[in-house]
Amino acid sequence: QVQLVESGGGLVQPGGSLRLSCVASGFFFSVYSMSWYRQAPGKERELVAAISSTGGSTYYTDSVKGRFTISRDNLKNTVYLQMSSLEPKDTAVYYCQARSDDSYWGRGTQVTVSS
Repeated sequence: QVQLVESGGGLVQPGGSLRLSCVASGFFFSVYSMSWYRQAPGKERELVAAISSTGGSTYYTDSVKGRFTISRDNLKNTVYLQMSSLEPKDTAVYYCQARSDDSYWGRGTQVTVSS
């Protein structure tokens, strides 16, 4: 059974940090590229960051460059998103996605940035 389980979300003040984790099971994690998406209320889901299967290549959307870092541990079947200098516009549900010939999604974790 394929599962992607996100954790680490919560309420944080502007300027704060959070680290999201996504633990995968039920498929061969190390051959899948992994991505973090987010969806704010009333908006479309957007790609935030992505990492290749080996971790050698990463992508960030412009709005998070220099603030977010994506990484993975293929021994732990886990992908991370370290988020720093958080801003209210980062408030959203964050989802992880695994992609190869097929794709899988987690159920998301809420991140709220507010004072």
